[in-house]
Amino acid sequence: MKLFNPTVRNVVSQVYCGLKLAPAKKERAYFEMARPSSNMAEFRDIFAKAKHIAIITGAGISAESGVPTFRGAGGFWRKWHAQELATPEAFARNPSRVWEFYHYRRELMMTKQPNPAHLAIADCETKISKQGRSVVIITQNIDELHKRAGSKHVLEIHGSLFKTRCTSCRNVVENYNSPICPALAGKGAPDPETEEATIPVGDLPRCELCNGLLRPHVVWFGETLDSNILTEVEKELEICDLCLVIGTSSVVYPAAMFAPQVSARGVPVAEFNMQSTPATDKFRFHFSGPCGTTLPPALACEETQITS
Repeated sequence: MKLFNPTVRNVVSQVYCGLKLAPAKKERAYFEMARPSSNMAEFRDIFAKAKHIAIITGAGISAESGVPTFRGAGGFWRKWHAQELATPEAFARNPSRVWEFYHYRRELMMTKQPNPAHLAIADCETKISKQGRSVVIITQNIDELHKRAGSKHVLEIHGSLFKTRCTSCRNVVENYNSPICPALAGKGAPDPETEEATIPVGDLPRCELCNGLLRPHVVWFGETLDSNILTEVEKELEICDLCLVIGTSSVVYPAAMFAPQVSARGVPVAEFNMQSTPATDKFRFHFSGPCGTTLPPALACEETQITS
C-alpha cells in the first residue's frame, strides 16, 4: 500500500514541499479516532512487539536543550522574525544579514547538548537494532542533536546548520568551523540594538571548489524538500508498525501529513508533546509533558528483549 497516493504526492511536490504553515481552517482529510489514550502500559506492549519504528521529531524536543524555536512572540532575531530571514529572497537581498543570523544559530548550537529525550531515542535505536528491529528518526530539526546523541538512522528533512551548499556549483559539504569565516567572527548577536555587520559578499563563506557564495544547506520557506529524502521518508512510513511524533506542532507541511497518514492505515501513533496539536485526535496515544521526562520510560528496553 502506498502511503502517499499519486494525488497526495502531487500535492506534496507542488504545494507543500518546503516549510508551509497549515491553513487556519482545513477540511478534515483523515478519520478521527476516539480520544487518544495515555495508558503507558498499553503503549509499552505495542512498543515491545514493533519491528519497524518511525520517530518524527520537531522543535519541541530541541527546545528542552535550550534551543530557540523562533516561533510566536519570541521568534525574533534582532527586529526580524525568523520567517523573514529564512527565505531565498532574503538571502538574495542581503546575504550578510542572513549569514549573521545563521552564524548566530551555529555558534549557539555548539554550546547546546542532547537532552534525555535525544539520548533515550539513541539508546533505543542501539538496543533495538541488536534484536533485528529498526528505528528511523525523521526530524524537522536542523541542529544535529540526534546525531550528537548517537542516533545513526536520521533523515533530516529540512537540512542541517552544519552543512553548506554552493550557490554556483551546488556542492554540499559538512562544515563545523567556528567561525564559519573570519568576517563573521564575533558577529550575529541577537540584541535588537546590535549594529548590522554589512559584510561584503566576497568576505562571506565561499566554496572551496569554485569560490562561489555558500549558503546554509537548509530548506527555507517556499523551497522544495529534497525529493530523495522524501522518497526515503515514504519508504520508512510505509513499513513502520509503530510511529512516534515528538515535540512537533503538526502545522508545518509536509511533515504534518506524515503521522496522520500512518494512523489512517491503522498503525498505532503515539504523540509526545507539551500540549495537544491539531493532529492529536487522529492518534492512538498522547503523552503530555516534557519529552525528556516522558520518553525515557516509554522507550526503555533491554538489548536481549524478546519480541513476538
